[in-house]
Amino acid sequence: MNEQVTRAMFALIRHVVCGAELTEGDKAGITPEILPQLYALSKSHDMAHIVAQGLSDLGLLGEDELSQKFQKQQMLAIYRYQKLNYELERIYQILEDAKIPFIPLKGSVIRKYYPEPWMRTSCDIDILVHEENLDQAIEILQTALHYKIDGNRNYHDISLFSESGIHLELHFNIQENIDNLDQTLSQVWEYTLPIENTVCYLQTNEFLLFHHIAHASYHFVSGGCGVRPLLDLWLLRAHLSYDEQQVIDLCTKCGIARFYSEMIKLSKVWFGEESFDLLTKQMSDYILKAGVYGNIENKIAIKQNQKGGKIQYIISRIWLPYNSLRQYYPILNRHKWLLPIMEICRWFRLLRKGGVKSSLHELNVNRTMSQEQVSETAALLQKLGLNESR
Repeated sequence: MNEQVTRAMFALIRHVVCGAELTEGDKAGITPEILPQLYALSKSHDMAHIVAQGLSDLGLLGEDELSQKFQKQQMLAIYRYQKLNYELERIYQILEDAKIPFIPLKGSVIRKYYPEPWMRTSCDIDILVHEENLDQAIEILQTALHYKIDGNRNYHDISLFSESGIHLELHFNIQENIDNLDQTLSQVWEYTLPIENTVCYLQTNEFLLFHHIAHASYHFVSGGCGVRPLLDLWLLRAHLSYDEQQVIDLCTKCGIARFYSEMIKLSKVWFGEESFDLLTKQMSDYILKAGVYGNIENKIAIKQNQKGGKIQYIISRIWLPYNSLRQYYPILNRHKWLLPIMEICRWFRLLRKGGVKSSLHELNVNRTMSQEQVSETAALLQKLGLNESR
């Protein structure tokens, strides 16, 4: 990873989002030569719109093709926010009219802490309702707002799409299918406060932080979490009034206290004035190389270590374990005996949806994965206390 490029990206994010002044050293490091790499890195983490704002503030964007790419990302972020916010208001109102209690999640809650709400991008809307209200909520979204269901219900939500293409993840729980997290995430309604004269509930500030870091840990052990969760963490800790010990207690209960502590340290390196230590540098490299949603290399390195090698990994991908397969086929929650049939259904589903190419790529990555990378990734998770099997 090019250090000049990463320093430039974080300097610009600090300037735009965290209100930090750009130093002369920062400005000197942001040269025309690095702009193509800066665009590629920031776009891979869905930060190009923020970097574009910083470059514009410095007068470094013109009429050339690369400048137009940066400006396009900024305009897309504003457009995406406007569409999401419009749908969000419609959904809130329809749930309010139907008296269906709900909790807004993730970006819709966090973006108010950004200087401008469009700076906190999201690819979808996340809302939680009680499971007993799920069918009613789906029906009213379909009839009143013309949402359409896309795919089957999985272990914690069902996907719906608006007529304009906005993706709604309607949650009936916020669990991650990881036992040590789910024992506390399942209690989310016990950690909420109602908004007066509405059916909208908000997580307590302590649980909001816990949920945020628990979700980040889920992505971290799935291949990477991207830059955004750390920027969110920085802003939440800067703006929320909360009891830190309560957050630590929740994290400790779920085995992610060390991860929480180190994520705070890394956020202070990226967005504050702290310096890297060995562990935060390893975390930074792991996250930055993997992009916003993680990458297959990190994921396979983790899974090879968990399963015991390349062959064992392949076997585990051909025959998914019950806890993984039931995410795709919830009927297994009631009829576990259907497991072999659902395995075969999954194989045909991959063929129908063009999964052959991605599967071949996965096999090649698995074949060429070095033992050194597997060991380094396993050691990183061990240091962070994230070495539990999923």
